[in-house]
Amino acid sequence: MTSVDLNADMGEGFGPWKMGDDDALLDVITSANIACGFHAGDPDVMAATMARAVRNDVGIGAHPGFPDLQGFGRRKMTLGHDEVAHLVQYQLGAAQAMARAAGGHVRHLKLHGALSNMAMVDGEMARRAYDAALQVDPDIILMVLAATPMQDAAEALGANMACEIFADRGYNDDGTLIARGQPGAMVTDADEAAERISQMVRQGAIIAASGKELPARIDTICLHGDEPSAVAAAKTLRARLESDGITIAKF
Repeated sequence: MTSVDLNADMGEGFGPWKMGDDDALLDVITSANIACGFHAGDPDVMAATMARAVRNDVGIGAHPGFPDLQGFGRRKMTLGHDEVAHLVQYQLGAAQAMARAAGGHVRHLKLHGALSNMAMVDGEMARRAYDAALQVDPDIILMVLAATPMQDAAEALGANMACEIFADRGYNDDGTLIARGQPGAMVTDADEAAERISQMVRQGAIIAASGKELPARIDTICLHGDEPSAVAAAKTLRARLESDGITIAKF
């Protein structure tokens, strides 16, 4: 029987400003990518999100991004590879401390936003970011975008790896994500998202907006926690996959 993980980006509130319904999502998903304070989140939000993840037996992941609160980490920044390595290590260390205090531990790491989008096409940037994380924790699982230079970088490093596809994002023919703001970038209909992901998992392939199929290893499926439809989409997707005979479990 096929098994797949469901993950979501969360812990993205800041002070009194709430973003997304993390509590409801943590009842549906199996892995949580928790913001580390650079693009979103703060120590209190991290602590509360991680404590709830521990109670729900949801895998905890560090979700480092660019230091860009106003832009939510979705704006490109020009940083040297050493700077990228250090910002990944800094945020991973913070996540490890907060997870330990909550009675859990950081199992995986997933790059956020523009940092992820840049590493998705820049294999050397991905390698440096991942190598930096492995220097902190050689056993950490790297969550990579399937069939991109991210996966190549993780494989070259011999790292533990989980290959990810997105339920709510459209794909270009090369396996990269359609840029936000472009037609087809977001898939907002829960039933449509569930149908396309069901097909991808069953066929073991990413299906681009053009219909092109790219064979891919699929270990985990992402839903963005900041989207208003995230909880409904997560429930719909989980129900559809389970009806297909697919087990939902942590990678």
